[in-house]
Amino acid sequence: MKGGDYTYIWQARDWPTWRFNLATLAQPLADVSRAQGLLMGRLADVGMALRDQASLSVLTEDVIKTSEIEGEQLNVESVRSSIARRLGVDSGALAPVDHHVEGVVEMVLDATANCNAPVTRDRLFGWHAALFPTGYSGLVRINVGGWRDDATGPMQVVSGPLGRQRVHFEAPPADRLESETDRFLAWANSASSEPPLIKAGLAHLWFVTLHPFDDGNGRIARAVGDLFLARADGSPQRFYSLSAQIQRERKAYYDILARTQKQSLDVTEWLAWFLATLHRAVDQAQHTLDAVLVKTRFWQCWATTPLNERQVKLVNRLLDGFEGKLTSSKWAAIAKCSPDTALRDITELLARGVLRKSDAGGRSTSYKLNDSPG
Repeated sequence: MKGGDYTYIWQARDWPTWRFNLATLAQPLADVSRAQGLLMGRLADVGMALRDQASLSVLTEDVIKTSEIEGEQLNVESVRSSIARRLGVDSGALAPVDHHVEGVVEMVLDATANCNAPVTRDRLFGWHAALFPTGYSGLVRINVGGWRDDATGPMQVVSGPLGRQRVHFEAPPADRLESETDRFLAWANSASSEPPLIKAGLAHLWFVTLHPFDDGNGRIARAVGDLFLARADGSPQRFYSLSAQIQRERKAYYDILARTQKQSLDVTEWLAWFLATLHRAVDQAQHTLDAVLVKTRFWQCWATTPLNERQVKLVNRLLDGFEGKLTSSKWAAIAKCSPDTALRDITELLARGVLRKSDAGGRSTSYKLNDSPG
């Protein structure tokens, strides 16, 4: 559907006068607030150390998933180690520094930990530079720390093979970016009448509509949204990840964005989707907290059992939700040790009761954690 005599919402005569039906959104807003209250109430009953671990898990997932949405796979251990180092949280052995990981982590943490600082052009340029420390996106040199210039043509979101590409969206031309971003930043940094969660949804949509950079627009739009969510929560500490939920619903995310870009400036449908997705993200955080509590209880139970660095690493991988079955060959690959050393590590943990053989049969024996000392 096209809105009147224009193709994209930024071409509308009343752009960017966002409209939405607050009565329609009242129940979704109340549902999200109730879910947030339940989560925060539960977090209030656990100690500071557990809250820190829960926040570390959520931020790690946030960084991993916001990159996965764009097709990038980051090393989980490097991300977790980078965040833990910045938060001063103990996460075991530190992984090697990955400068690309560091850049994404810096952006996410700056957006949330410094959520009350103004959103400025220089701050956005800094985030962009952190995402692309080499000045390249893949093999293509891009304009880093500055708005795009459209030298190679208009900014378009396309899919399909070369020659038969489908244009899903075209962003405003580069010569409008100075005035468009000035207007966005003035709104972002001023008091406005929208409920805080609505403002977070609008900020995400507005920024991604401008698409002001050569690359990284989706990740920065989600960071902008997270900044406003942190403001809405009144806390820089994060306990749920909207980016992770968007990754789980990636197709729906792109579908609603594409549909919204070609409709009117009444964005009630987008905001309803945003709030429903946020609600599911908060509900998912309950499972994250469950996992943190299980992990804490496990290490409390086995606190007096001597383990080497490889064993601690692999046990933590199991506690963090290891995909598939843990075999001795996988142990050797993950711990970067010989098969004999892996088997020796496993045999020690079996003897001490930390691990047990899986009930499932098969060609390769696999192993699971025991809940507590026997």
